[in-house]
Amino acid sequence: MRVRPLGIDGAWEFTPVQHGDDRGVFLEAFKADVLAETIGHRFDLAQVNTSVSAAGALRGIHFADVPPGQAKYVTCTVGAIVDVIVDIRVGSPTFGEWDAVLLDDVDRRAVYLAEGLGHGFCSLQDGSTVTYLCSTGYNPTAEHGVHPLDEELGIEWPTVGRDGAPLHYELSGKDTAAPSLAQARTAGRLPEFPARMR
Repeated sequence: MRVRPLGIDGAWEFTPVQHGDDRGVFLEAFKADVLAETIGHRFDLAQVNTSVSAAGALRGIHFADVPPGQAKYVTCTVGAIVDVIVDIRVGSPTFGEWDAVLLDDVDRRAVYLAEGLGHGFCSLQDGSTVTYLCSTGYNPTAEHGVHPLDEELGIEWPTVGRDGAPLHYELSGKDTAAPSLAQARTAGRLPEFPARMR
């Protein structure tokens, strides 16, 4: 498995080795020892989520209260998405910056994002299926969001799908109503950058 650090501290891309023959393909999509060596501690798996999205579905930018926060290991098993990780940690040297990775059923990459980072994605085709390994379970009172189209963030979302057709973004009511990064910061909703990492 090849590991590449992303431009946001606490986020990595994992590209598995694929073994193919006439029957299909086999790969190790998640390796606990490789992840632990990369992030410096064991990943405690508490919940596995799956979402299936139409082309143009825009999900995020989501994050959880810290502590405990929610670390995620995300992959796209069917279809394709542009996965975006945003540094929303107040005091971080890369606060407000983002990085993006194409997750699809060809290269079968995954991304890991640490607690306190924001996460979202845009589906590039109908039926894109995303699996998230989560370090903590869902807690509706501790879940928050930042508007994915916030001009201050300036995320360069894809404009065409996998088939070359224009994408028309579809957001949930919750994501449509999400505050901007500045509003979330003013309201005291954003996590702090860990002192040990400063």
